[in-house]
Amino acid sequence: MPKIDNDRTSSGNPAQPSGGAAGAAAAMETPPTSFEAALAELEAIVTSMEGGELALEQSLSAYARGALLLQYCQSALKDAQQKVKVLEAGMLQDLPGADDNG
Repeated sequence: MPKIDNDRTSSGNPAQPSGGAAGAAAAMETPPTSFEAALAELEAIVTSMEGGELALEQSLSAYARGALLLQYCQSALKDAQQKVKVLEAGMLQDLPGADDNG
C-alpha cells in the first residue's frame, strides 16, 4: 500500500508550518491591532482559501480566524456608526445667530 504524505497540500507543495495546535490557538487569540489590520488579514484569508491550496485543517483554522476577524470588523463598524450618530446629534443643533445671514 502506498504511503500518503499528509504534510503536503493538494498541489504537492509542503504545507505551511502552523506551529501545531498551540500556534493555531495563539493566532486565534491574537486580537487585531486595528480595523484596517483585521480587514487586511481577512482579505488575505479569503484569497488563500479561494486559491484552494490549503489543507483541510488549515482551511478550518483559516475559517475560524476569518469568523473572528469578521466579528471584530462588524463590532468596530458598529462602534464607529454610533460615534457618528453622537457627533451628528451634537452638530445638528441650531446655533444662535445661525438665521442671520449678515
